Amino acid sequence: MGRQFQDKVAIVTGGSFGIGKATAILFAQHGAKVAVVDWKEDDEAVNAIKSAGGEAIFIKCDVSKDDEVQAMVTQTVSTFGRLDFAFNNAGIEGESAPTHEVTEENWNRVIGINLKGVWLCMKHEIPHMLRQGKGAIVNCSSIAGVIGFPGIPAYTASKHGVLGLTKTAALEYATAGIRVNAVCPGVIQTPMIDRFMEKNKTNKAEMASQEPIGRFGTPEEIAEAVMWLCSDGSSFVTGHPLVADGGWVAR
Repeated sequence: MGRQFQDKVAIVTGGSFGIGKATAILFAQHGAKVAVVDWKEDDEAVNAIKSAGGEAIFIKCDVSKDDEVQAMVTQTVSTFGRLDFAFNNAGIEGESAPTHEVTEENWNRVIGINLKGVWLCMKHEIPHMLRQGKGAIVNCSSIAGVIGFPGIPAYTASKHGVLGLTKTAALEYATAGIRVNAVCPGVIQTPMIDRFMEKNKTNKAEMASQEPIGRFGTPEEIAEAVMWLCSDGSSFVTGHPLVADGGWVAR
């Protein structure tokens, strides 16, 4: 797989932590130049890539804001000369509440980052890929994009929306050399799941026991799925929601 990523360029949003960080590092390990994008300045992923001999830049960006997303993509292309891959991963869990108690502020914030943010990223990434005649995009959905989850209606709606957006874009650009897929992680050991369990006073062992595989997933396992969806090995795959969840939705 490695050679096909050599000297190519990837954007990873939400790249400072968790799944995004693991994916940015894996792209670099396979030879890609990486733009690590996040709303919070953190050079840990970039430093890890550079210390291993790779090339990376950090770009601060709020993906819910059009001007910042446009500037982020422009900076990536001006720095590295092209754009081949994008993992639109930035997302938040928002506040937990039943549907009738969700605040408009929480709804707008979650939808703005998780769904509008994915759309804005594709809006500005795709033109560069069209000029090249090739590209691969992976959007981060969730098992909450496949099934319902009580108590997180905004998050669940946003992740279902990501799948609809992914399928639509996949059809629009299928003959233009651009593949658009989504990855749907299950319960992954990340700062987000730590916050969720703390907010909801959820026992980690109890939650892990709900996974048929008997454990949480790791960010590195999801990164491998993203890499496959970007690789030539998945050349006939587009518009697909790849569920990587330890069997959660198979029950």
